[in-house]
Amino acid sequence: MDKIKELDSLVGSSGRVCVTAHIHPDGDALGSGLALVGYLRECRGKDAALVVPDAVPESLRFILRDFREGSVLSYDEAPDMAKARIGDSDLIFCLDFPSFSRTNPEMESLMAASEAPKVLIDHHLNPDSGSFSLVFSETEVSSTCELLYLILKEMPDIGGDLDRLPKSALEALMTGMTTDTNNFANSVYPGTMRMASELIAAGVDRDRILSDLYHSYRENRLRLMGYLLSEKMVISPEGAAVMILDKECQKRFGFRQGESEGFVNMPLSVSDIKISLFLTEEDGKFRVSVRSKQGVSANELAMRYFHGGGHERAAGGKLFFPGDIPSPEDAEAHILKVTREFLAL
Repeated sequence: MDKIKELDSLVGSSGRVCVTAHIHPDGDALGSGLALVGYLRECRGKDAALVVPDAVPESLRFILRDFREGSVLSYDEAPDMAKARIGDSDLIFCLDFPSFSRTNPEMESLMAASEAPKVLIDHHLNPDSGSFSLVFSETEVSSTCELLYLILKEMPDIGGDLDRLPKSALEALMTGMTTDTNNFANSVYPGTMRMASELIAAGVDRDRILSDLYHSYRENRLRLMGYLLSEKMVISPEGAAVMILDKECQKRFGFRQGESEGFVNMPLSVSDIKISLFLTEEDGKFRVSVRSKQGVSANELAMRYFHGGGHERAAGGKLFFPGDIPSPEDAEAHILKVTREFLAL
């Protein structure tokens, strides 16, 4: 059976639908998740909601304004409601992550135990296809938003007519694609430009989205950015840039989740830098974001040293302490060591 027909059948036979996203949801996860919820509610009449492992970052809360209350449930903030949504749903979507483990341990267990059909829509490498009833996995797209856009256009009730999709869903798709391409700076394909053109032609206000994304931060973000670049960025002779946002720095600048978005890309503007790593300290670990220039694999570095992966030039992972390193203070030396080793290969 054609995948679109199978998806249409699964949606048609469902009543209560749960859409899920990965931990620390970014613009692509939220954009694709909300767009799908909007389609399911407005076009198919389904009881649908997006469940995210933790709170929506303040910098992305604007994306919720055109969606009805209850469209998003945070597992951290409302665990009972989130558990009920996952457990009681007769269809589960997993967007922007390749396996259940990219949520949190509780959500992972609930989804694994659910007997509901599960649909994966994702653009990352190495999907756990065996855990899903239906898989849409495509790496040659900018974002999950772009992949979902293509899928929704093909649905029989839409038939390629964007006027049949809720305006809020179209805005969410543009938002997610914009963030995952760093405003068309990376991972851009011909289809990405077609998508943007078609969404603008359909009435999406890209100027408003750009203002919400890039002109609405707190002053703290700018001061944090300056401090990290001037005082904390280390550049190795081999061409690796490293910035570490530790707990002390987070406290000093009143850091909030999402306020370091895009920082990892900034060192790549320096001609001699080949790869950039940005570490954010959490309890017992650092979250590691990796970006690279053409010819250097961020994905391989993340897989080899940071229990992670992603795309060729944009990937992520984790660095545990104790475990990978004895303590947070050892992170910088460790990163410089492994990047030196990696870039010498």
